[in-house]
Amino acid sequence: MKSKLSRFAVPYVIWMALFVVAPIVLVVIYAFTTAEGSFTLENFASMGTYGVVFYRSFKLALIATLICLLIGYPVSYCMSKEGPRFQRAAMVLIMLPMWINFLLRTYSWMSILENNGLLNQLFQKIGIISLYNGIFGTDYRFFPMMNTQGAVVLGMVYNYLPFMILPIYSVIIKLDNSLIEAARDLGANAFQVFRRVILPLSLPGVLSGITMVFVPSVSTFAISKMLGGGTEMILGDLIEQQFLGGAYNPQLGAAISLVMMVIVVVCMVVMNRFGEGEEQAVML
Repeated sequence: MKSKLSRFAVPYVIWMALFVVAPIVLVVIYAFTTAEGSFTLENFASMGTYGVVFYRSFKLALIATLICLLIGYPVSYCMSKEGPRFQRAAMVLIMLPMWINFLLRTYSWMSILENNGLLNQLFQKIGIISLYNGIFGTDYRFFPMMNTQGAVVLGMVYNYLPFMILPIYSVIIKLDNSLIEAARDLGANAFQVFRRVILPLSLPGVLSGITMVFVPSVSTFAISKMLGGGTEMILGDLIEQQFLGGAYNPQLGAAISLVMMVIVVVCMVVMNRFGEGEEQAVML
């Protein structure tokens, strides 16, 4: 039986070797070599000039992750307290944007946020821009929302929010109601039940959501290019520029990619260890 299962696993192993292991090996080789193929550490030394890009990437990713958590946890909690019909409808509404192409979803925000976009037209018609100019003495014809860090964060939150909601919801919906009833029988109020029972038991979903939002946010390049206009470069843009842009330097791009992968893996390991510690504390 085991030999048959092993044979079925062969295509998967080949697939992983070709499309996961081999690219990582190539990234490592490129990161430690020059264009001529000799060993060097210069690729890592030259990354110091892009410290601002590293800082901006992690800052925006952390902000987007925090906003997703602040929105996603209450939504997940409220969904879990409703009936099955409401939960199914809410799940469809959350998943529906994900059925549309990622780039199309981001393009739609460009038409909403641009200077003559839907939001600025709405603000003009209802008088918000005139009111703002009257209060602060400015002369805005429109609010500049495109090509800003706020637009990039908004794009991250919009695209990755479902990845925060779904893990948290899947954990909360499976919580044993007898634990909540026992806490109430022991005199705990609603806030104490949430703080001492629901929140600790839902931490695995929270940590999964944080990881699933933070990792793509810190490495994205389409959102920052389209909504940031190239003025708010983050790591994904920098890596793409080294491989495909005018500053063609695949060795440097591979070194940046390797450092980013190591940082992301370390963050994931720390989050997993933290989650295991919280689970053990709850069990005790």
